[in-house]
Amino acid sequence: MQSLSLLGAMQAATVALMLWLGVHSDESRAVRSLHLRASALAVEALGYGTVAFGHYLPADVPTLGGNALNLLAQAMSVIALRMLLGAPLRWRAAVVVGVVGWTGVAWFAVVQPDYQSRVLWGSVAIACNLMLNIEALLRGRSDGWSRARHALLWIFVLSLLLLVWRNGMLWLGGARLDSVLTPSPTNVFWMLLSGMQSLFYGLGFLLLYNELLQRQLHVMARVDSLTGVPNRLALEERFTGMLAADVATHMPFCLLLLDIDHFKSVNDRFGHDCGDKALKTLTRRVRDVLRGTDMVGRLGGEEFIVLAPDVGRAAGEALAERIREAVAGSPVSIDGLDLPLTVSVGVAEAELHERDMSTTLRRADKALYVAKHGGRNRVVVAPAPAGGVAR
Repeated sequence: MQSLSLLGAMQAATVALMLWLGVHSDESRAVRSLHLRASALAVEALGYGTVAFGHYLPADVPTLGGNALNLLAQAMSVIALRMLLGAPLRWRAAVVVGVVGWTGVAWFAVVQPDYQSRVLWGSVAIACNLMLNIEALLRGRSDGWSRARHALLWIFVLSLLLLVWRNGMLWLGGARLDSVLTPSPTNVFWMLLSGMQSLFYGLGFLLLYNELLQRQLHVMARVDSLTGVPNRLALEERFTGMLAADVATHMPFCLLLLDIDHFKSVNDRFGHDCGDKALKTLTRRVRDVLRGTDMVGRLGGEEFIVLAPDVGRAAGEALAERIREAVAGSPVSIDGLDLPLTVSVGVAEAELHERDMSTTLRRADKALYVAKHGGRNRVVVAPAPAGGVAR
């Protein structure tokens, strides 16, 4: 049994080292959670080590010290998983579970020695921690289920079943045990599987971290860092989806190309920091005008695109006018300065024969050019291209 405890300690320590060294040392929430989980595994390894080398320690140290370390590791693991998932940490609940669990274990180890009751009390504490983990995984089910979430959920469910099996064997089995180190099939099976849980949980945790990181990178690649609206890549993906829906349902949609008038003079006179704040304010004003189904994104510089589904030329022109009026209606106040801003807008309705956003964008750009050279602060609608497919 000491050999199995030592094996569990080595597995936990190895996974801890893998988790700690397997990520970059930045200060993101995900990395902090991974390092906390690695620290929990290191504490768990100490707990197994206390049992493995218990014959070198005072009589009660393996029981009291080993359980204290393992319950501490479980509380840290609960907080680490919930931190990674962005769920409420529930650290107070994890601490209470650990303290109450260890108190019961200590009572049935020292004050009123009873091995079966001690295992039952500790199992209830472990089960509470597992339920906190399961609740955190279920909380994020609206975001979609990934393989890592499924894997971790099954690991925790199987761990609960393992606890039920162990207590059933202790209370209902023929032979009564007085220690986890007593040679028996139940203890061997328990020590072997409980040690493997560290490996499975650690790998599942790392897979979940990788999935969340990939999702963050996917979002970051599609968001303009300054204004927080979609960038060109996200706009092109949305345009492709809208075009496919247009082909299927024959519902029109429009692309609006917005350009801030004389924006270069704002940067030249007041600095780029002021210009950046003006872009953010303009973005908010545009979003306030749009419907929930519309998308505004930044094309680059002072140019923005609005994609408006279920909108033809006339409705697209009306939407562009509302945007123009919202921007020009009042000056933009930045650092005590009132900056009058206006936008020129080119509107183009997407055609069924157009295969990507660039074709529609070129027509909207030509309309924008007409608006700019027609005096700015105006809306121009691009005519339907020759050879367009009738709706």
